[in-house]
Amino acid sequence: MRFLIALFLIPLLITPAFAQTNSQTLPTEKGTLDVKLSYDKIIPGQQTKLNIDFINPQTKKIQEHIDYIITVSKDGESIFGPIPLTHTSIGSVKIPVPFVDEGVYSVEFGIEGILFQPIPLEKVSFDVAVGESYAQPTEIPKDNNDNGCLIATATFGSELSPQVQQLRELRDNTILNTKSGMAFMTTFNQFYYSFSPTVADFEREHPIFKEAVKITLTPMLTSLSILNHVNIDSEQEMLSYGISIVLLNIGMYIGIPIFGILKIYQFKRK
Repeated sequence: MRFLIALFLIPLLITPAFAQTNSQTLPTEKGTLDVKLSYDKIIPGQQTKLNIDFINPQTKKIQEHIDYIITVSKDGESIFGPIPLTHTSIGSVKIPVPFVDEGVYSVEFGIEGILFQPIPLEKVSFDVAVGESYAQPTEIPKDNNDNGCLIATATFGSELSPQVQQLRELRDNTILNTKSGMAFMTTFNQFYYSFSPTVADFEREHPIFKEAVKITLTPMLTSLSILNHVNIDSEQEMLSYGISIVLLNIGMYIGIPIFGILKIYQFKRK
C-alpha cells in the first residue's frame, strides 16, 4: 500500500517543481481568434514541439476546422516555413521546429479560414526566447474571464455556483500567491485544458454522466475547502498543505478503493 501511494504521489510532486512549460495566448489582428502557443524548455540545436491551440474568444473553447500557415524566423531570416496552407480539424496541432542557437525567434501564424469558410488573412506573432540569457517569464493566467473551471461549471450548472466560486477563490487568493503554487497551476492548466472542454461538453449531453462527475468531485471539493480555513504565508506552508491535500485525495480516490478490493478478495478466499 505504501508503494502504491508513493507511486502515485511522486509524479504529482515532481511535475510542478521541475516542469519547464511556457505558454502564451494572443489574439489575431482583428480578434477573430485567440492563438495559444506552448512549449517545453527549448534546447538549442534540438527540435522542440510547439503546441498550438486555436481558441474561440467568445466560448473560450478550442475552435475546430482552422486553415493556417506558420513561419518561424530569427533576425528576419526564416528558419522554418512558411508552410503551405494547412488545415486542422480539431483546432490543435503539434509542430516540431529546430531552434539552432540562442536568441529571440518570431513565430508567426496566419489564419485564412474557419469552419471551411475563407476569411481575410489575420496574423498573430509570438516572441520565443531561447537560452538562459534570453529567458522570459511564463504566463500565469489570473483573469477569471480567461480560464474558467469548465468541468465544475458544467457539473454544477453555473459559474456562480458555490462550488465553482470556491475553486476560483482558492486558485486566485491562495494558490497563486506563492511561487510553488504558481508553478503547480502552470503545469496543471496545460493538462487540464487539454481535455476539460471535451468532458464539459459530454456532461451537457449526458445527464447521467454529469451526476457521476458530481459525485466524484464532491470529496475533492470537501478536501480543498480545508485550504480556505488556514493561513498560508510562506512557500513551506504552501508545500506542506498542498502535499497533505494530495495525500488525502490519494487516500480517498485510490487507497480506499484498493483497500475495499483487497478486503473483498480476502473474503472470497475464505
